[in-house]
Amino acid sequence: MLKLAVVGKDVSQSDSPAIHAFILGAWGKKCVYDKISVPPADFSRVAEALFSYDAFNVTIPFKGEIIPFLKELRGDARAFGAVNTVLTRERAGYNTDGDGFLAMLGGADVPVAGRTVLVLGAGGAGRSCIRKLATAGASVYVYEKDCERLYAAYREIGGFTPCEEVPLQPYDIAVNCTGVGMHDTVGRTPAVALADGTVEPAGEKLLSLVSVAADLIYVPAESEFLRIARRLGKRTVNGASMLFYQAYFGDCILCGRKPSLDEARSLWNKYREEHA
Repeated sequence: MLKLAVVGKDVSQSDSPAIHAFILGAWGKKCVYDKISVPPADFSRVAEALFSYDAFNVTIPFKGEIIPFLKELRGDARAFGAVNTVLTRERAGYNTDGDGFLAMLGGADVPVAGRTVLVLGAGGAGRSCIRKLATAGASVYVYEKDCERLYAAYREIGGFTPCEEVPLQPYDIAVNCTGVGMHDTVGRTPAVALADGTVEPAGEKLLSLVSVAADLIYVPAESEFLRIARRLGKRTVNGASMLFYQAYFGDCILCGRKPSLDEARSLWNKYREEHA
């Protein structure tokens, strides 16, 4: 019986317990999976207790804050400077968000190579998406209201155009990686500084320029960002499948399995049917 958990500022609505139980169950394994919500000011005090689990997942806003408690960053976690999966026995951090993000777009038939993409947010999740988009051949523009964070991400991962103001130009894809639109911000979109000198919530002015709007949020199923885009006749993609795919890749690490995108998509389709 594996003892697992997810930790974040507010994981009360997280689907992670059901998803990991489903994936591991398909492989003949059982788990208990706890949800641990922690105020940001308390994280350093409680972080050490997380290592009583066999493994744990990390979400907003602790994907960087967990790093000082680890002995090693592996794979994408090293490149992104953000962790979403921890193997406690080895105190090793991994990041499967980027792979989950690309699998989400691929499953929605949204091509990336050669496309122009606007990413809102350069935090842990944003960095993962930015890096994967750039390495997949996209031309990536990144807006982050915290300029220090924006340029720190540029120094660390590069491969994108940092924007203190969002250019008002066509984008094939716009991605909300800020987390604004869930929990206590439901019904809102992230505020953005636009190149015309205005600062306003991402809305019709910006989303009228995009072909596809994607949001890493999955609760609510349609964020305000996606609702506005849909009303404008744009294609929309929410983060439900990304959550599943990143969990699949993380469980492969935990169980020493070689990941298969075909298996991941088959499991996602079965999970979705059972939890419709």
